[in-house]
Amino acid sequence: MSLTPMSEVPSPPSAPEEAGERLTPIHSAPIPDAAKRPLSLWVENLSVSFDGFKALNDVTLLLEKGELRCLIGPNGAGKTTLMDCITGKTRPTSGSVFLESRLNELTRMTEVQIAGLGIGRKFQRPTVFQGHTVFENCELALKGKKGVFRTLFARLDAPQKKRIAEILELIGLADHAHRPAGLLAHGQKQWLEIGMLLAQDPQVLLIDEPVAGMTHAEAERTAELLKSLAGQHTVVVVEHDMEFIRSIARNVTVLHEGRVLAEGTMAQVQKDPRVIEVYLGE
Repeated sequence: MSLTPMSEVPSPPSAPEEAGERLTPIHSAPIPDAAKRPLSLWVENLSVSFDGFKALNDVTLLLEKGELRCLIGPNGAGKTTLMDCITGKTRPTSGSVFLESRLNELTRMTEVQIAGLGIGRKFQRPTVFQGHTVFENCELALKGKKGVFRTLFARLDAPQKKRIAEILELIGLADHAHRPAGLLAHGQKQWLEIGMLLAQDPQVLLIDEPVAGMTHAEAERTAELLKSLAGQHTVVVVEHDMEFIRSIARNVTVLHEGRVLAEGTMAQVQKDPRVIEVYLGE
C-alpha cells in the first residue's frame, strides 16, 4: 500500500522555549524542536468519558515523522484508550487526532479508513494465521483487501515477492518462510505480526507490549527491530517492562489518570518526582 501524498503541510504548534534539563510542562508541546521536522501524528486536547469517568483528560501529544516514542504509565493511566482513539476503535468526547495533515482528522473516520491511511496497530497477543506459512501470512497482509481465498490463489509479482523477502529478512524469519506460523516460538510470532504490519506499508506503527512473555534474548532482538524501524516509520511503543523501555527510549510520555504527567528523555522522566511517586517508586 502506498500512501497518497498529502496536499497540506501541517502547521505544528509553536515550540516551547529552551528548557535545558527541565521536564516539559504538562500540556505544552512534548517535543522541544517540533517546528524543525514535520509532524506525523498529533493529538490535540483529547478527552474521553465513560459514564462520567474520564479515561482521557485533555491529552495533547505530538509525534514527529520517524520518531520512536515510548508511552508508559500505571494500569488505568489511559494508554489503551489513547491508542483506541487514534485507531478509531473509541470515539473521543472532545478533541482531535490528525495524521500528517489537518485534512486527515481521524476521529471522523472509521477504523478501516484510518488503517488505509497508514496507521497499523499490533496488540499484545499475536494474531497470526496459525495454519498458514510465515510467507503466506505476510502475503495475506500485503493483499489484505482481496480476501484470504483470492489472495492465496493470486500470483505475486516480482516487486511483491521482493518486498516480502525484505520484510522476512528484517524480522529475522527468512529461514522460516515456509514454516506454519503456528509452530513458531512466541517471540517469533510477535515478530511475524510486526512483519505483517510492515507489509501494509504503514506510516505509523502502534505497538502494544511487544516483549510480554518473551525471553531476554527475544526482547533484545525486538529492541533492535523496533529501533531499526524508526526513521522510515513513526513508532509508538506501549510497554511495562522498564528495562526494555530504557533500551529503546528516545522520547517518553508518561500518562497518569488520563493526563500527560511528564514528557522528555528517559533520563529526564526518571528524575521527575511525580513519575517516581506514581509509577517508578517500586
